[in-house]
Amino acid sequence: MEEYDRNVGARPGISRGNDPKQMKKSYFLGIASITAFCLLAAVPGHAQNLPAPLARDDGKNAMVFVSQAQQIVAKATLKAHWSGPESGPPAPQGKNIALVAEDLRNGGIVGVAQGVREAAAVMGWSLKIFDGGGSSAGRAKAFADALTAKPDGLILCGSDAHENRAALETFASHGVPVVAWHADAQPGPIAGTPVAMNVTTDPVEVARLTALAAVAQSMGHAGVVILTDSRYSIATAKARAMGDIIQSCKGCTLLEVRDIAISESGERMPAITKELLLRYGKRWTHTLAINDIYFDYATAALASAGIPSNGLNLLSAGDGSASAFLRIQAKTYQTVTVAEPLNLQGWQVMDELNRLIAGLPVSGFVAPVHLVNADNVTLDGGEKLQYDPDNGYRNVYRRLWNR
Repeated sequence: MEEYDRNVGARPGISRGNDPKQMKKSYFLGIASITAFCLLAAVPGHAQNLPAPLARDDGKNAMVFVSQAQQIVAKATLKAHWSGPESGPPAPQGKNIALVAEDLRNGGIVGVAQGVREAAAVMGWSLKIFDGGGSSAGRAKAFADALTAKPDGLILCGSDAHENRAALETFASHGVPVVAWHADAQPGPIAGTPVAMNVTTDPVEVARLTALAAVAQSMGHAGVVILTDSRYSIATAKARAMGDIIQSCKGCTLLEVRDIAISESGERMPAITKELLLRYGKRWTHTLAINDIYFDYATAALASAGIPSNGLNLLSAGDGSASAFLRIQAKTYQTVTVAEPLNLQGWQVMDELNRLIAGLPVSGFVAPVHLVNADNVTLDGGEKLQYDPDNGYRNVYRRLWNR
């Protein structure tokens, strides 16, 4: 366990949304007669749902689409204010929590685990982290070891809840409450499983915002390749949402959707990048990926092929890894990441467990989507190469927990 704790501490910074209790609130964007819609959650937090893509139409509507995309992107770069819970139970002392991680090589999972560990220290709770290593055998061992630890609460981090339902039900049968991060394509309780709360931003909103950023950057003329991992429902939902936006942009072209397992990205991305360059040449202007990790292994191939750092735009629909922040700061290929507030989500996961342990319902908070680009990359935790909103969330949770 000590080795895993060192790993979590050493690396800052995948991702998996609509709450069934959400209400619709319309707002006028001020362009032509286009009306967009935001969904505001009835729970203390809310998600910033994006308007439906415009249908293909004449040139005038195409330009409205670009202008609309630019406004939405600009709004998503603004500073986030606290919109989460304002009340909750105090935290008892001495609870023991187990966190089962899908793979601690994943920066998003590591970022959440950091937040969980930070919150646990504030609450006076102990935390043990069990790494599944990205394999079914590894997950089985992690679950078995976590059950042996006799935890008071379980956190599933980055693994599909339905795929691991049998293991989760074993914990539930022992009276252990279960919460998760990115265990399904939607935030909130996961039907058919013991997961009382799946903490995530809305992946469809994240994906649509990423695609709209490509539309805005290209003035409606992006040639797009989408990278996804069909093993995960959240990745499939993101890829579909990004494709819908690009296909709704009259002057944009969806060149290809490429299915690449995240766990194989290091081995496959260099060769795939070269292949895509040969196939599409200058038609390929933008890459939209469901996770930053693909770009960790694509940039060297781009550089070796003589592509200038501004010659191809890489945009990621999650999660805001440290390497993504570095690329955006250096203006080296990657221009956008729609970053999740990973550390905040770690605190939220612990707050949801505290509510369940107290016999209360979860808060249901869904953090707003936030786009990081060169203009705001140094703000809200950016100096630490992560998106950590400067909205006082730590003090809020301390107050709720009486700490």
